[in-house]
Amino acid sequence: MNIKSLLLGSAAALAVVSGAQAADAIVAAEPEPMEYVRVCDAFGTGYFYIPGTETCLKIGGEVRVTVSANEGNAPFGSATADDWDSAVRARLAFEAKNDSELGTIGSYVRIQADSQGASTSNLDISLEQAYITVGGFKVGRALTWADDWGLAGETDDFFGNTRFNTASYTYTADAFTVGLGIDDLSDSFAGNEVGLEAVASASLGMATVVINGVYDFGSEEGAIAGVLSADVGPGTFALAGAWASGQSVGYNFTSEWTVGAAYTFKATEKLSITPQAVYWGNYGFSDNDAWGADLLVEYALAEGLKASADVRYRDLDNVDSNWDGFVRLTRSF
Repeated sequence: MNIKSLLLGSAAALAVVSGAQAADAIVAAEPEPMEYVRVCDAFGTGYFYIPGTETCLKIGGEVRVTVSANEGNAPFGSATADDWDSAVRARLAFEAKNDSELGTIGSYVRIQADSQGASTSNLDISLEQAYITVGGFKVGRALTWADDWGLAGETDDFFGNTRFNTASYTYTADAFTVGLGIDDLSDSFAGNEVGLEAVASASLGMATVVINGVYDFGSEEGAIAGVLSADVGPGTFALAGAWASGQSVGYNFTSEWTVGAAYTFKATEKLSITPQAVYWGNYGFSDNDAWGADLLVEYALAEGLKASADVRYRDLDNVDSNWDGFVRLTRSF
């Protein structure tokens, strides 16, 4: 081997080694795939996909600030008989839904904090609602259908207790809804007792009628209540009524019967004015009747921000009458 051959062979070997090192130097690791939050429109507005799943999540809430005034006459006055008071309520709600072979599976959680709570720190934080839905079935801690009974104003009152551990089924068609549920009333009794609740509603053109019924097996008492509402002129007129067979420990009815009417006048797209009047027969299941009236004004200041004010008068037989009212600011999101 001569010197020329040796030099050529060495150069070739160096080129191979250098090429291999250069190739290794330019190899870069693949970036980790990133999954951005995606909007979910399958269940309405406000939902987004939880990353890595097919479950849609919606987060919402409310902050409500109220300043109230109260004349303080029993039995309609405040418990402390304060001339005025302030209150702040906060709600945070989470709703998750996804499709499955069983139908739509959903869950709902709402946490509430109130500055006028009964605890020593004067702040009450509670798990107000927490339930699971599968199709038309619902099970968990929830408000009953009777909680929706009533008028648009602030005077109507009949169902005292409307939140229980419950199981229910609701069937909904285009203009018709029926539902049946079982409520655990054990918290109101020394032993275990249950209640039965039912609802039926129908939309008839411009009018809607809703009928609620409950029965307390522990007290062996029940009630039926209804609301008829219709678009009349520039607003909505509503007529409500309810009757109870006797006092229920579980549902805590306000009176033996009641009837009331309200008209929500839509003055503008943002302003509504609602006068309302209500009458109670055998209030507190006594021999005394009562009546009340109020005027509620609500104004939408902006998207998700509403101001409202109410003034109310109530009178019970053989007891002094009472005036009260409030101004309120509510931010919903």
